[in-house]
Amino acid sequence: MKFTEVIGHDHIKKHLINMVKEERVSHAQMFTGPEGNGKLNMALAFAQYLNCQNRQENDSCGTCPSCIKYSKLVHPDLHFVFPVVKSPKHKNPVSDSYLQEWRQIILTKKYFNLPQWYSFLESDKQGLIYSEESQHIIKKLSLKTFEARYKVMIIWLPEKMHVAAANKLLKMLEEPPAGTVFLLVSDNPSQVLGTIQSRTQMLKIPGISNEDVANALVDEFSVGAEEAQQFAKLAVGNYVAARELLDQSDERKFFFDKFVYLMRQAYQRKLFDLIDWCDEMNSQPKERLKSFLDFSLRLIRENFIMNIQEEDLLYLTAEERNFSTRFSPFINDNNVLQLSEEISLAHSHLEQNGNARIILMDLCLKVIMLLKQ
Repeated sequence: MKFTEVIGHDHIKKHLINMVKEERVSHAQMFTGPEGNGKLNMALAFAQYLNCQNRQENDSCGTCPSCIKYSKLVHPDLHFVFPVVKSPKHKNPVSDSYLQEWRQIILTKKYFNLPQWYSFLESDKQGLIYSEESQHIIKKLSLKTFEARYKVMIIWLPEKMHVAAANKLLKMLEEPPAGTVFLLVSDNPSQVLGTIQSRTQMLKIPGISNEDVANALVDEFSVGAEEAQQFAKLAVGNYVAARELLDQSDERKFFFDKFVYLMRQAYQRKLFDLIDWCDEMNSQPKERLKSFLDFSLRLIRENFIMNIQEEDLLYLTAEERNFSTRFSPFINDNNVLQLSEEISLAHSHLEQNGNARIILMDLCLKVIMLLKQ
């Protein structure tokens, strides 16, 4: 992947290019920032530039043997680690078990998030970077480089790494093999082992600017400039979210309908209807439930903003705005923080593989009480 294929962030690209030109490439870097901001794409572009045999002023050449292999993600000195799921076919999976699917999703979608990765694998399970991965990391990095100056290992979402694998990685970071560069790409660096954080050079990448998101939507989908700007604003720097908005995905409609139903039944204290709602939601994959809670958290925030009449800070679709004009008076100073905390807590409990039905039922009871405040 070339830097020109990465949306926006020209100053980050310039920083990385200068790092290579000045030969001050750190052996371990962590690219962080919000979901959908192109961190993984930036890491891929940086890795390609590192090993390009004919570097240009502002990008890799794209035509040398190294770049051609990088563009297909088949370079022998490029390695990946990412969350995987167990299945009847892969009972003790490691990243190489799903390397073909990994290459396919990057080459076809380029911008994607963790739920989309699991969906691509047709799995409703939550994945991990399992402890078995550590031996594969050691084996790969113990070998000399095949043909490039740098051996690059890109670790996507190290916060999903099993403790045993993380400890093995720590040892490699302390005494890295010659010519090895680690590029960790994290949505939540605070969840990464502290000793790993301290041994990496942190590069914070912000959300993509609205202008860059809009331009990318116009280029990829040939939509009108005004429509693209509207979706860019709603996406708040997340190109994955911008795509979903543009697609008018069934997922977003599903989340909105379930949120509206939850709030209406909770306000009317219809407990039996909420039990049915919990049963229905319990049948959904946990990753989808977590995405729903993220969506709910955003709508709570937007309704509070509408309530305090900060119109310039609102990020709502027409359908959401229509609902919020009636619902926003119920989200106020007395309950907005508590509602947000309860939704975040439910998300955290799902992350820890708690019982989804119990978690959702508890959330419903909390919402019933808080909406009356």
